[in-house]
Formats: sequence, structure tokens, C-alpha cells
Amino acid sequence: MSPRTAVRPLVAAAVADRLLRHTAPGVPKVRPTLDWAGPVGMELPDERAVQAACGLMHLHGRATGGPAPLAVDYASVVAGVLAAQGVTAAGLGRARGLDLRAVRTSVAQGALLAAAQYLAAATAREGDGPPSAAEPEPCAAGLATLETSDGARVELETLDPLAWREFWARLGAPPALAGRGWLPFQQRFATAVCPLPDELRAAARRRTLPDLVAAASDTGVSLLTLGTDPAPAVHPEPWRLTPAPAAHPEHRLPAPAVTPAPGRRTSGSAHPAPDMPVPPLPLAGLRVVESTRRVQGPLAGHVLGMLGAEVIRIEPPGGDPMRWLPPLAGDTSARFTALNAGKRVVEADLTTAQGRETVRALAAEADAFVHNWAPGKAARLGLDAADLLSARPALVYAWASGFGDTLGDRPPLGTDYLAQAHSGLAAAVRPADEPPAPSLMTLTDVLGGLVCAQGVLAALAQREGTGRGGRVDSSLVSAAALIPRPAHRARWTALDRPVRTADGHLYLGPEARARPEAVRRLLDRAGPSALTTGEWTHRLAEAGLTATPVHTDLAALADDPAFKAAVAPPDPLIGHARPHAPWEFA
Repeated sequence: MSPRTAVRPLVAAAVADRLLRHTAPGVPKVRPTLDWAGPVGMELPDERAVQAACGLMHLHGRATGGPAPLAVDYASVVAGVLAAQGVTAAGLGRARGLDLRAVRTSVAQGALLAAAQYLAAATAREGDGPPSAAEPEPCAAGLATLETSDGARVELETLDPLAWREFWARLGAPPALAGRGWLPFQQRFATAVCPLPDELRAAARRRTLPDLVAAASDTGVSLLTLGTDPAPAVHPEPWRLTPAPAAHPEHRLPAPAVTPAPGRRTSGSAHPAPDMPVPPLPLAGLRVVESTRRVQGPLAGHVLGMLGAEVIRIEPPGGDPMRWLPPLAGDTSARFTALNAGKRVVEADLTTAQGRETVRALAAEADAFVHNWAPGKAARLGLDAADLLSARPALVYAWASGFGDTLGDRPPLGTDYLAQAHSGLAAAVRPADEPPAPSLMTLTDVLGGLVCAQGVLAALAQREGTGRGGRVDSSLVSAAALIPRPAHRARWTALDRPVRTADGHLYLGPEARARPEAVRRLLDRAGPSALTTGEWTHRLAEAGLTATPVHTDLAALADDPAFKAAVAPPDPLIGHARPHAPWEFA
């Protein structure tokens, strides 16, 4: 039996089942198919093989100097959410008259979607030429985690350069030194590395944890300590759905039409390449309005757009500043386009009454409204769920937050790495012989966006039976809690890490890891770095053992023939590579 089908992706199937149980009943069910490789033309027998082939080991290991597996089944969890989305969306399509009976996705497609921003940056083209020279693969290692003199490990977050400078001033670091650390600290979301100056790390190590806590409190910097327990600190449901109140008859009148600003659309399409035949997409005819930033919120809208919804994106006057984050693909940031291709754009200044009225008018004609504003902002703007549902009771109103209500009404900044710290994921993603630290790949941002999108789909499914919308609350922490963890941190042998070859790295398959003596005999005959990756793969295969080459060059991955059916190359419309939509409907 081929390794493609020998063992089902059980974690992915379990996550999909859990999410579908949490989704409203009554929508027609379709048959899901979930495997490891999907359209990727490689033998991928397990989670680790997918991480190796699809770039996740490379991204997770950037900050520590070389490719490294995530010690959790992250790609499988992403694929489980995708499977639930496909089933729910196809059921919605059937309820609306589409002949959709089956949906297929894979763990490899989940991994590629999780790496989409990094893939876009690595392959960005400013014109018709080669990828931009301004975006080399990061080579400087470094985590953002700090150590204190009393042995604590902490994670910081701030989006304010003045707060950052003042925090370090409290620790005795001069402003120029703090300034040198600001850019790598902010860019770690995009690069998955954080090469802070050693002098800043030394300044933290000279102080105690109470010193750092006081400096953070005084300057408005968020700080969380890192523990060694991989278990989630809280166990929230993936999302919470609160149905809208029953509508009065007069509230069922249609809202006046709103015409989005002409001529503004993020370039490209969120859908498969034009030469790929697809049935009608399940959310065709539905409209989503989003007011989002960074990764979590835009990804939720991107997913709904890939499923066929029209997505209207509200941006501030002049456009979202993230549009110009290098590298550029054409005239727009590759990372931005990776999450926002195909969305129509309406500019509105939410600090003005006119801007807020634009949001209300758009929401009055929408099926869903998605935002990831800071806690309390929606209420201050008069754009909370109650405000918009009163005018449109059929609306699905979704808030994608950082911490939900798990840390009270004054939580830290709701960003990926603090969510990893609070949820125990920072301990779970690394083995027991490494100190806990968040992965600088944005794990919870991606998973949080996917969970938000599934919450919207669940609410739309419920609306099919009740005619009422509702409020959907999800968070980075609720998404992180989906990732299964062992009771104790994983303990690895040398064979659980990538093996260095003459021209790269190789990750041993499950049979090889289960037969360490056979592998050692092979390695002893010729040192692993004496043979190329291809030669070692052949030699292991002769011994009945599998192994997967570790992709450490995302631009090369995009050109790999094995990924031709899973990854679209750069083209004149979108100047970077991107994964095709991760579902196949039939």
C-alpha cells in the first residue's frame, strides 16, 4: 500500500469531526476526503513529512539556525479546519441549490496555506523579471524571547516604537541600541527571525523578572512569562455563536444599495487558476464585509473569498499601510496580496461619522461582517454586534480577537506570539531539551483566521434554518487550543531532527525513525554529509525506508514540478507564487 494512503491523517480527521459537531445541524452534509499529500506529487506518509516538504520545518527553524520540526501536528490541525470549512460550505451550497456532493483537501494543502505569506515574499516579482533581490531568505537567526537574571523567560509585545524605547531605557539600554532592535522585532512577523542586538539580550539578563514586569507595566509594553507546561492554560470552545434576537417585521426591509468605490480592488483572484475546471463555488452570491488588519482577520476574509463569497474590504483613507510592506509584487506588498487578492476595497475613516455610516451601510447589505479590532473599539465606534444586527438581523457579525475573555477586560496585545505563550503552545512546539519559546512562524494568526472563517460558516449554516444571523466570537487562544498536546513535552532522539546531507537536509520517515539501528548502520557506512539528499533518499529506499527532502528554499519549492498542481507560479496579475484554493468540490 502506498504511504499516501497507508495511514489516514487521524489528527486532521479528529479536528474536522470536532468542528463539525460544533457547527449547526440541519445543513445538508457532503462527503469529505482528507489525505496527506493531496495534489502534491510526493509520497508524504505523515505530519513530519508534510512539514519537511512544504517549508514548515524551514520556517520554524529559521530563528534557531536550521530546519526543525514543529513538535505538534500543526499542519494536520490546519487541514482539519479546512475539511470542516469545505463540508460546511458545500452544505450551504447544496441548501442554496448547488449540486455539491463531495469535498477533498489534504494536510499538504493546509501546510502550504499556512506558509502562503512567506512563499509570496520569497517569490515576489516587481515586474516581469526574477524575484526581487530585496527579499533574500533571512539568514540571521534569533528568537525574540528574553531571559532574566532569575531564570525566567519572557515574551514582549508592543506596536509602539516609543514604548519600546522607553522599556529598554528602564533596563539601562541607550536609545540608539533600542532603535537597532526595533526593526528586527517588528519584522519578525514577516521574516520568522528576530536578530536582536546581543546588548539588548544582555540588558534583560542583568535584571530580574519583577524588574522587567515593572518596566513593561510603566511603559505600556505587554509581557508574558513562558512556562514549560505544554497544556493549554484555558480550554475555550473554538468559537462562541450568539444568535441574533428575533427580527421585527419592519426590520426585514432591505437596506438601501451601497456602491463600493469604483476602481479599487486588490489585484488578482483568490480562486484556482483559470485553466482548472471547478464547479460553482459554494458561497457564490454571498457578500462579506471586513475591517481587518495584519493576518488573522484578513485570512478569514480570504478563506471566505476562496469559497466564492464577494469580499469587500474597508481600509483607511489612502489604503492599509501594510500594502507597502516590502517586498512588492507589482505595486503592492506580496505579503498583503497573499491574504487580500481579489477583495474589493472601500476607503472609510472610522474616526468620522461619515466613515462609520459607510460601515453601517455596507453591513446592511452584507451576509457577514468580520473585524479584528482591539477590545472595546467596536463599542466606542457604535459598530458593535447589537448596533449592526438591529438594522440587519440576518447578518453574521464576527469578531476575531487575541484572547477573547480569557484574560479579563484588559488583556495584553492580542498578537500571535503572546497567544502562543498564554496557550502553552510556546512550550509544546519545541522538544524537552530546548527551552520554551514561541515559533516565529505565525502559527496562531493563521489558525485563528481559519477558525474565525469556520465560525462564520457555522453561523451562516444556522441562518439557513432560522433566518437569523448572530455574533461569532473567536480568538487566537481558542484556535491554539485545537492543537493536541502531550501531557509532557516531547523527547526526541537525533533521528527526530533533519539529517544534514551534502546539499541540504533529509527528514527520515516513520519506518526509519522506528528502526534506528538500521539507519545508523547506513549512516556509519558513509557519513550523512558525504552523499546528496537524492543519493540518501535512494539508499534508504533500497533498505525499505522512506525519507523526505526538507525544502529550505521557498522560491525553489514554487518551481518544483511536484507542487505544480498545488502552487500557482507568479503571473502578470499576481507577481508572486501562491497556493491554489485548498478544496476540490465535486
